[in-house]
Amino acid sequence: MIWFYRLLFPVLFLIGLPYYLSRTLRRGGYGERFWDRFGFPPYPEQKRSGPTVWIQAVSVGEVLAIEAVISKLRKTNPNLKIILTTTTSTGFKLAREKISTVDLVAYFPLDFWPVSQRVWNRFRPDFCLLMEGELWPEHLHQAKKRKVPVFLVNARLSDRSYRRYQKSGCLGRWLFRSLSGIVASSEEDAERLRNVGGPDCPVSVSGNLKLDVEFPPKSTGDARKAEFFKQGLTADKEDELPLLLLGSSTWPGEEEVLCQAFREILEHKIPARLVIIPRHAEKRQQVIEAIQSNGFELSTRSVDGPCAEGRSIYLADTTGELRYFTSLADLAFIGKSLTPHEGGQTPIEAGAYGIPMVYGPHMSNFKAACRGLEEKGAAIRTETAEDTKKSLLALALDKTRRERMREASLAWHCENRGSVDRLVNVLLEEISKLDR
Repeated sequence: MIWFYRLLFPVLFLIGLPYYLSRTLRRGGYGERFWDRFGFPPYPEQKRSGPTVWIQAVSVGEVLAIEAVISKLRKTNPNLKIILTTTTSTGFKLAREKISTVDLVAYFPLDFWPVSQRVWNRFRPDFCLLMEGELWPEHLHQAKKRKVPVFLVNARLSDRSYRRYQKSGCLGRWLFRSLSGIVASSEEDAERLRNVGGPDCPVSVSGNLKLDVEFPPKSTGDARKAEFFKQGLTADKEDELPLLLLGSSTWPGEEEVLCQAFREILEHKIPARLVIIPRHAEKRQQVIEAIQSNGFELSTRSVDGPCAEGRSIYLADTTGELRYFTSLADLAFIGKSLTPHEGGQTPIEAGAYGIPMVYGPHMSNFKAACRGLEEKGAAIRTETAEDTKKSLLALALDKTRRERMREASLAWHCENRGSVDRLVNVLLEEISKLDR
């Protein structure tokens, strides 16, 4: 199986190269440490007497989720050498800025035989962690060849990934059986992983690590007013604050739905502002055209800084805005959830801040979280764009209901924490075996 993959990888890489180069140029930020990806990362110079742990976290969400795990591992065993790799430039930047307890932050290498082998020879890990769904055949083969345990943590399978693995037959079983252990984010994901990997697949459940991420406190009272004023979302510090509707990680087509819902809110004489944060900031021009085609003038953060006076729609199109504006919001729509999109963006940050939320029918990436939110009455799932607009308007008109949803959301978040401690206990037990 591995030789088939090794022969196929260069062909697929060359076919996909124009697309990935184009996306890289649009997004930017990949110039620094470019050669990490081709097998030339720096060597971690820190001398420690314990095992070397290599952790792969794809992007920002995974880096934030694994931060607390790294911190607890370091406190429990200061002698561990910890290497953290990421795939995206935003994940790399965040890891370097936020996680100081690792010995090295680098980019994950291409999963091509000579490249992967070179990095493995350089890092010489004793234990590997992969976040969520990062299964790379060559990476797993290099681990197996060296008898290095590999654990998939916070593991989940979206509907789309589940269908793909079911169709892959022996390939899926081969990948999952290459793992020493799988720690799933929910019982439903664990069942799916067993179905794909077979009954002997070593699966346990810890809960979703992203629920244990520490969020900065939510501004209230005068502090919240000051933040609105600073961002140009109200004209005067003494003004009554407008209702802030947030489009959280929107995808194409969803901005139009938000604009139409926002127009209806304004027609009901509700003072309001709409902040849109697209999932891909490099598509800002497409988002701007969508907003303007609905008859609105807008202000863009990358050009104007704070929202320009007289503009009721604010496009936050620079990196790292989501958490901040989520903390200020009164009501949120969660993106990538309306047809034709599927999978959904995370509802967890809105849940942690107690923000009433609405999303479409396609939230398969966060099934367990959404089910919990809906059962608590903290979120509304809609079937169509029209239903979405009606739900947003109804919540905008009903402050009492928004307050009930806020309390339910905070209760849901509090009740579902604790996954970091459960996962760290599993990992420490496995790491201790390395010294035996």
